[in-house]
Amino acid sequence: MVRPGAAAMDEEDTRDFNERCAQCSEVNWGLTDGGRFYCRSCHNVTERTREVVNTDFITNSRVQTISKGLKKQEKNDGGCEWYICEGFQLVLKKQVEALEALGVCPQMKDEILCNFWRCYLQKSKQAYCKRPAGETVKTLSVCESSTDVDSDPERPSLLHLLSLSESEGDLQTDCSFASSVSKVSESTSVYSGSVDGSLYLMKNQKEKLRMTMPMTLSFCYLALLWVREPITLSELLRFVVEGHIPYMNVFQHFPEKMKLCGLDLKIFCVESWPEYKEVFNKMHELAAFLDLPRFPDITESCFLHPDMLCMKYLMEANLPDELHNWTCRVVKKTGIGEVDFLTLMPGNKSTRKVKYDVLAAAVIVVVLKLLFLLDDHYEWLLSEFAEERNKNNTEGGPYFEFKKWYEVVKHSLDVEQKKLDEEKAKYLWRCEKPLFYSVKNKSKVLKRRQMVVNLQNQFGKLSGSVQRAEKPNPSSFQLSWSEENTDGSCFHGHSLKGVLQEKCGLLTVMNPDYWLCTVKLCNEKLCGHLAHYREVEFPQSYHFVLGLFSFLLRIQPSYIHDEVCMIEHRLFNKKLCKKLKYNTVLRKIKRPKTSSI
Repeated sequence: MVRPGAAAMDEEDTRDFNERCAQCSEVNWGLTDGGRFYCRSCHNVTERTREVVNTDFITNSRVQTISKGLKKQEKNDGGCEWYICEGFQLVLKKQVEALEALGVCPQMKDEILCNFWRCYLQKSKQAYCKRPAGETVKTLSVCESSTDVDSDPERPSLLHLLSLSESEGDLQTDCSFASSVSKVSESTSVYSGSVDGSLYLMKNQKEKLRMTMPMTLSFCYLALLWVREPITLSELLRFVVEGHIPYMNVFQHFPEKMKLCGLDLKIFCVESWPEYKEVFNKMHELAAFLDLPRFPDITESCFLHPDMLCMKYLMEANLPDELHNWTCRVVKKTGIGEVDFLTLMPGNKSTRKVKYDVLAAAVIVVVLKLLFLLDDHYEWLLSEFAEERNKNNTEGGPYFEFKKWYEVVKHSLDVEQKKLDEEKAKYLWRCEKPLFYSVKNKSKVLKRRQMVVNLQNQFGKLSGSVQRAEKPNPSSFQLSWSEENTDGSCFHGHSLKGVLQEKCGLLTVMNPDYWLCTVKLCNEKLCGHLAHYREVEFPQSYHFVLGLFSFLLRIQPSYIHDEVCMIEHRLFNKKLCKKLKYNTVLRKIKRPKTSSI
């Protein structure tokens, strides 16, 4: 545990330890209760220890805890005192263990997420901080109050629990530490099972980026982004919905002594699926709040690069492999594949917040518009032309037919969408662990729950209902297409010759026109979006393609539409400036030459 109350002694004990920190290169050492050296700048804990000569110093020292608050550990109902940050730490531990089971590198937990969590505790003044001398205790804000209490040698230190780089360290929670509260009333447990549940929901907590359940996913995605794991935010949220990552009713995994009731349920009980926009925005707020440095570069070899993600989504959307050459051209022409554009720089307001998965899907939509126009007319003419050629084609692969692709994909999409809707409708939001908002109602809730379970079992036997199938294994692909199928339902190997023509040794698009989604972009900071999307104002083919990627990413079509508009304005920037100069309001413009893309 960090001992800010013994700063003078730390300076004497660390005076001879002049090695630079391996993580931040600073020489600013302190001591944990276990005698290990830790860096005060970045909180990195080393394996070096100090030999303790006088053991009375440890047992009689005064330390600051993420504090015990009340002296008595055991309550009358058999539970123990626990604090909200303790519960969130356990949630993070369960989530990162689930990610490890999915194949994420172990370093993400031990070296990245743990340090992010430490930094958050310090920035929010829940740990690794010292209350200024003479500061009055503010009972309205749990984060702003702290105290020095006598150390308990039998109580594990906070630093020991959080130091995952140590051999037995883990993001574990066994009710062995709590958040810093100096005065907590005995009546607190009437309103919540935790010590600080009622204080945690005060309004002034919002000023310090109060921890919430969606923010646990923001923490996970922030760590995934740092180590550049091949998991996008849309995949992370899909794994949550499918039950592979603990989120819904995760408090069922809390230790038995951590009793939840009252306001604790408002904090940990989730009654809706996590939203992409909320988790994404909270992730950026969190990165700025933690004052994190520039993230590792997103290069062409990284999975999150548009060229890599476009390849994945082309396969999942059952589109021809030749389209990847065109997506790479668009990425290069618009500059959205540059390292500085893709790499996260927290706190830099001049850079755009990149949604990697949405950006890649938007690139494919733009390419489809370049080749097929998607105006509910031209793509069908091309399809008829390709169909006639396929009848007489005896060499090479078949020509890509947009109409046939539309029919095959729409059928599979409707089937999968129906399954998803049924699964959501059948989802049991009720958890197995009984919940009660007051200790007085505990016995009533338990009796009602037992009655409901008995009735469900009896009706299940009478109706012969089938038990719910086990959740499927996690997969990066929701739609799979095999080239071995003889029914021609896989279009990966189909040729684009039916929509291209050779000109001056280059393959160009037959149709030189292109229609823009919008002529002028909105101010994203003021409007919250770049363009308005109303289905009735756009062709049905365009809406279908947006709907396809909307299903694959589990997001609203308007998110993809925004990125499409952004890419279009980057691609046709010169032509747009020229047309706006002469007050031209037409949305149809000439497509740029293929050689320039």
